[in-house]
Amino acid sequence: MTGRTLDVDLGSRSYPIHIGGGLLRDQTLLQRYVAARQVMVVTNETVAPLYLERVLEGLRDLDARSVILPDGENYKTLDVWNRIFDALLENRFNRSCTLMALGGGVIGDMAGFAAASYQRGVAYIQVPTTLLSQVDSSVGGKTGVNHRLGKNMIGAFYQPRCVIADTETLETLDDRQLASGIAEVVKYGLIHDREFFDWLETNVGKLKSRDPRIMAEAIERSCRNKAEVVAADEREAGQRALLNLGHTFGHAIETGMGYGEWLHGEAVAAGMCMAADLSERQGWLDMDSLRRIRAVISQAGLPTSPPAGLTAERFLELMAVDKKVLDGHLRLVLLRDIGHAVVTDAIDMQKLYATIESPRTGMEP
Repeated sequence: MTGRTLDVDLGSRSYPIHIGGGLLRDQTLLQRYVAARQVMVVTNETVAPLYLERVLEGLRDLDARSVILPDGENYKTLDVWNRIFDALLENRFNRSCTLMALGGGVIGDMAGFAAASYQRGVAYIQVPTTLLSQVDSSVGGKTGVNHRLGKNMIGAFYQPRCVIADTETLETLDDRQLASGIAEVVKYGLIHDREFFDWLETNVGKLKSRDPRIMAEAIERSCRNKAEVVAADEREAGQRALLNLGHTFGHAIETGMGYGEWLHGEAVAAGMCMAADLSERQGWLDMDSLRRIRAVISQAGLPTSPPAGLTAERFLELMAVDKKVLDGHLRLVLLRDIGHAVVTDAIDMQKLYATIESPRTGMEP
């Protein structure tokens, strides 16, 4: 077992991110961050047959139980979330228990929100098994569930005790889910790290083909970027909002098309292209940079345009309920350059309409 450890510096809420191959076989690591003896592993029907037995074996010295939820963004609801509490209460878990999120972003968000809520807060550990969750959703303490009127509208900021990202779990990830994760990797280059974006232009093909060395470097650099942003702005009062590049557009796509029709990363990929397009229309981003952004996202096998089924009016209606709307003003993350993102409400609405209504020539999922 080899790996690296990064730290998310949040004072008393600081925690490590362990990245490497074979970490789920490390019993000492799995048990190190458990608060007491009771552990509830929260996973889903896809991940459970692959990794649940291995994790429970690593927790065999403890009182470890599991709850298996249905798989998919469309199940990220309050009703399904309540099954975690059913399992905790039926097994008489107390406030010293630990939840362990074994799965992708949906499981991590739901288990984290359950940990924030159960008996007013218990410990939890993130064990992400998808590229998207390893580079993004498992780090930073955003937890929650969806509502039919908006994505991630119900939740809490609640930090895990650690993140254990076993890169071997990506070997069982299908190509569409892998590409979805690459979208969030590209995001870090666009908002914060131009050198990383340049590196991705050269290596996105190897990343897509699962080159182990390239994959490990992409995960580490992504986590390092996110850890720096989260440490500077834990509760999204300023800089952390830059992590939402493409997400206001993307969340509108996910909600408008029905949760699960587009994967999160697919919607974010199209959303980042829309943000870049609007940035170019506003005179902030040059056309060559826009072409480069579209090219990298396309090479990753991701959509570069939104679905044709959403009208501009419906898009704007969905964007109006986004969490980044403040005092009735729509705020977007746009690009001044590759590696330089800004949060702004200085949006030319005619140009926004033009971005939404521009020909939908990009690949859809």
